[in-house]
Amino acid sequence: MPGFKIDVPHQLGQDEATQRLKGFFEKVRQKYQSQVTDLQETWTENELAYSFKTYGFAIKGTGTVEPATVLFQGDLPFAAIAFKGKIEQSIREELVKELS
Repeated sequence: MPGFKIDVPHQLGQDEATQRLKGFFEKVRQKYQSQVTDLQETWTENELAYSFKTYGFAIKGTGTVEPATVLFQGDLPFAAIAFKGKIEQSIREELVKELS
């Protein structure tokens, strides 16, 4: 299954970055409510497991908040390959906003 990887540096420290990102996908869902459904996010300390649907495609992955970077990884169905760039770009832009 194809995937994506997004690495966003920050200067907040691990705890502050984790706090800012809790509820991140809910904010994304509200902003893109016509495109994002079935959102799930589960945090265990600084580790996130998430899943959602966009344009009918199921996407799932993990996020890790480290002291100076946030790493998001995800799996995409083959049929969503054409949207990979848009999905990565949207998630990266929202992460940068949250961590700024």
